[in-house]
Amino acid sequence: MSTTIEHINCLIIGSGPAGYTAAIYAARADLKPVLYTGMTPGGQLTETTEVDNFPGYPKGITGPELMEDLKNQAERFGTQVRIGTVTKADLTASPKRLWVDESIEITADAVIISTGASAKWLGLENESRLRMNAGGVSACAVCDGFFYRGQEVAIVGAGDTAAEEATYLAKLCKKVYMIVRRDEMRASKAMQHRVKNTANIEILYNSETQDILGKEVVEGIIVKNNATKEERTIAVTGFFVAIGHKPNTDIFKGQITMDELGYITVVPGSTKTNIAGVFAVGDCADKTYRQAVTAAGSGCMGALDAERWLAENGTH
Repeated sequence: MSTTIEHINCLIIGSGPAGYTAAIYAARADLKPVLYTGMTPGGQLTETTEVDNFPGYPKGITGPELMEDLKNQAERFGTQVRIGTVTKADLTASPKRLWVDESIEITADAVIISTGASAKWLGLENESRLRMNAGGVSACAVCDGFFYRGQEVAIVGAGDTAAEEATYLAKLCKKVYMIVRRDEMRASKAMQHRVKNTANIEILYNSETQDILGKEVVEGIIVKNNATKEERTIAVTGFFVAIGHKPNTDIFKGQITMDELGYITVVPGSTKTNIAGVFAVGDCADKTYRQAVTAAGSGCMGALDAERWLAENGTH
C-alpha cells in the first residue's frame, strides 16, 4: 500500500461517453475531477468502428476517434485522466476510500461511477476475431443495423432484448435469422408475437451457432440443431449477439443498492445512489437504452448532481 494517501475532490471511475462527459462538466464547475479509465480506456465504443448516430458528427466517426475527442475535451478543462482501474472501494467511509490497481490508496469526497457494462459473447474464436477486426459481429443492432440495410443477417438470443433487436433489424434487412437455443423463447408473449408476425424473421429453435464463416468479414454461419444434431450453413453478412450484458459493478456489491442483474439503482430523475455523495451514470445504471448519447446525458447529470452535493456539504 502507498504511504501517502491522495485526496480527490471529485473522482470519476471509468471512461466512455458517460465518464468523459461527467469529467467535462465537473471540470468546468471547478471540481478538479480525476478520472481513472478502467481496463478499457474509452469503454465499449473503442471496439466499435463506425458511429453514425452520435450528434455533431454528420459524416460519422469511428468509436476510438469519438472517445479521443471526448477525452481531449475533458482534459482541455483540467480533468486529470489517469490510466488505472479501481479494484476496491469503501464507499461507506467518510471520505470514501478506494484503491487503484490494488496498490494505490486514495480518498474522495464525491464519486461518480461510470464503469459501464460488458456485452456477453458466445466465446467462438471467429466471433472474437471478426468483432475485433470490425468484420460484421456486433452486440448492438440499434448501433450497427443500418450498415446491413437490404442484407441477410443473424441474431442470437431469446429474451426481450433479442426479440426487440430482431424486429428492429427486420425493418432494415432483407432477412433475419433468429437463433434460439431452446424450443421456446424467453421473451414476453407480446414480444414473441411481434417476432412471429414479422414475415422476414425466421426463428431457428433448438439451435446453436457452431462457427462464424469469413476471412475478413462475416460471410455465413454454421448452426447446429440440438434436437436432430443436423448442421446447416446459412449465408449472412452480419452477426448480432443479444444474450445480455453484465454491468461492471462487482466491486461495489454489498455497498450500493443494485437490481438482481447488478445494475446500480438510482433515485428516479437523478444519478444519486443510496450512498450520499456517490453517483452512477451510463450503462452501469442503464439496462434499457445503452446508447452513447444517453450515457453522455447521464454523465452530465452525474456531474451536476455531484456539484450540488459538494456545495451543500461544504466541500466545494
